[in-house]
Amino acid sequence: MEYIKDPAEKTTAITDITLAAVALGGIFFLQQAPLNDADFFRLTIWSAAVGLIGLAAALGAAAHGLVLAQTLQQRIWQSLNVALALAVALFVVGVVFDLWGKSASYKALPVMLLISLGFYTATSRYPGIFLAFIVFEALALIFALIAYIFLSWRGELEGAGLMAAGILCSIIAAGIQAKKSISINLIWQFNHNGIYHLVQTVGLVLLLIGLRWSVQH
Repeated sequence: MEYIKDPAEKTTAITDITLAAVALGGIFFLQQAPLNDADFFRLTIWSAAVGLIGLAAALGAAAHGLVLAQTLQQRIWQSLNVALALAVALFVVGVVFDLWGKSASYKALPVMLLISLGFYTATSRYPGIFLAFIVFEALALIFALIAYIFLSWRGELEGAGLMAAGILCSIIAAGIQAKKSISINLIWQFNHNGIYHLVQTVGLVLLLIGLRWSVQH
């Protein structure tokens, strides 16, 4: 096994591992909350979404940090795209649950899974079209941000403000990732991907705390 020599790719892999670890810990954190039947379904959806984010981050760490055969690397990127697409789909289902309840989320689940399958088909046919995911993710994040600002303003969901803050961090992170010229040197060299992972990690932590808070109150 050979590690990549590019310093920025190394830090990208490390920040991916950090994001994956936070996601894994986040699932445990959510599952420790006292749950009724409705909360169990809700947190199962969110836990699955967080787990898929962690899986995508782990795959990203391998893609960025290891010297791999081209075929294997392409397969890893395709698997990563599928994991992210499914994560966003479940993310939207979780938001629908908080806005309109369990029944609406049941109806949204197959629709969002079909959309994510469409994304996978597109990335398989046209490798490298990550822009498609960015648009998909951006629409989902904007929808979620508006939803949780609304729920926080109405006082209908404890923790909605923290969840909105986490989603805002994710939107900022997506904007950073889209701008490839961004880089910083802070002891180590971070390119746009590494910075994206760090900001996304902060956003995920805020989202997880908000979710746990919403169950406990």
